[in-house]
Amino acid sequence: MKIMLPNFAVCIAIGALFIAIAGAEDPYRFFNWNVTYGNIYPLGVRQQGILINGQFPGPDIHSVTNDNLIINVINSLDEPFLISWNGVQQRRNSFEDGVYGTTCPIPPGKNFTYILQVKDQIGSFYYFPSLAFHKAVGGFGGIRILSRPRIPVPFDEPTDDFTVLIGDWYKSNHTALKAILDRGHKLRSPDGILINGRGPNSASFTVQQGKTYRLRISNVGLQNSLNFRIQNHRMKLVEVEGTHTVQQMYSSLDVHCGQSYSVLFTADQPSQDYYIVVSSRFTTPTLTTTGVLHYSNSARKVSGPIPGGPTIQVDWSLNQARSIRTNLTASGPRPNPQGSYHYGMINTSRTIIIQSSAGQVNGKQRYGLNSVSFKPADTPLKLADYFNIGGVFRVGSISDKPTGGGLYLDTSVMGADYRTFVEIVFQNPEDIVQSYHLDGYQFFVVGMDGGVWTQASRNVYNLRDGVARSTIQVYPKSWSAIYIPLDNVGMWNLRTEFWARQYLGQQFYLRVYTNSGSIRDEFPIPKNARLCGRASGRHTRPL
Repeated sequence: MKIMLPNFAVCIAIGALFIAIAGAEDPYRFFNWNVTYGNIYPLGVRQQGILINGQFPGPDIHSVTNDNLIINVINSLDEPFLISWNGVQQRRNSFEDGVYGTTCPIPPGKNFTYILQVKDQIGSFYYFPSLAFHKAVGGFGGIRILSRPRIPVPFDEPTDDFTVLIGDWYKSNHTALKAILDRGHKLRSPDGILINGRGPNSASFTVQQGKTYRLRISNVGLQNSLNFRIQNHRMKLVEVEGTHTVQQMYSSLDVHCGQSYSVLFTADQPSQDYYIVVSSRFTTPTLTTTGVLHYSNSARKVSGPIPGGPTIQVDWSLNQARSIRTNLTASGPRPNPQGSYHYGMINTSRTIIIQSSAGQVNGKQRYGLNSVSFKPADTPLKLADYFNIGGVFRVGSISDKPTGGGLYLDTSVMGADYRTFVEIVFQNPEDIVQSYHLDGYQFFVVGMDGGVWTQASRNVYNLRDGVARSTIQVYPKSWSAIYIPLDNVGMWNLRTEFWARQYLGQQFYLRVYTNSGSIRDEFPIPKNARLCGRASGRHTRPL
């Protein structure tokens, strides 16, 4: 396939345009990514993986708070492609979110340049391919956003800083997995677990004795919660999805699907190699893989039994989750303390209750929220909203409470007002752990417990130092509750991170709306936005 790359003069002109858009005061980082197929062998079987610049996983994005990221993505696949940026808030700019409800797919042989700004953010995140079932075969990588030089960080700079992408994995190609789902069937359990795209004992991290290191751990898998541990080493949790946390020590850490954690550990053990272990939680059988922590002056390779970890214990995981709290005195992306925003003192204006369900629709397996199984429209919802194209979606097509009715298909969009402060409760009546992600936002985790949520459940809320993050787990037959200030106008995807269920409808879009029309509230459509579906032939803004 022949790809036409823009010439140097055009690149200079586009670069000047980007600078004019985002303001000259914040630095720019430019990336040029070519997305291709390639053979990979993570579990010893040849698969068709998705590579970025020939890499699996893809390259890390290193940035600093408020940086402008100009990422030119060239689609050399034979099918449409998009990348989304898990945890990057896209302030005032959901057009760039990279999911089908906001952004037109990049056709085969074409390119699209994302214009992102990591505005007022720090922390550890990741990117992933959002269309079809591409996520099952790669196209993902780490994102790190460092604090600006003059902003204090609540720990000393480590000797090194490693991205650790963990996730369950199938030996099948994404086309085969997608075909099973399209026929209305469930997927079997994954075949194994990868660490940075590698199978058992293949991923290795070299350390020097006595030095301290940072691991940015993200679960980029398809469905399973995973437990992460290092043989004979304890980990200090320091950051969760952009929030500096109370610094507590853990011997192992549950990382639920879609979540990211930063830990520090010190290489303070005798000089030898140690197992890094990742195992599935709440599954039978338990999937396990290993990597190697290699001391640079190691006298012995890994040997002996693999260190055990928690398996099906829900209470253990729930108690750990409750122990993860915000460091109120530490700075975040700005110099003021994270605790200066007193979320617990703000009255909520609305309670939204979201409940999952599974069932058959037209003889095929589907999943939904509040009885609605999401059906993609023929036009990205954000474009239909921007151009006032009727018949694509209807605000209010999903209730903000469980209806108790049967599952049905619709393009579900829930309306919400800009600058309101809302409570969202995730109710899980099923026997599996679920995790949910909301694009465009951080929210405050105020509570989680077993049983059915009631208004009395608010008596156990943490209204002081609940962690602010963008992905939350909900335990079996349990609930989790969040508070969220709706301060980011746009069309935002709320989805399960159990990827087969997401593909088969367990998601919707939250339309946070204001009629102000001011660019202080929302940016206009990007000048280089692709237009598709019923938006084809319309105009963005003149270059």
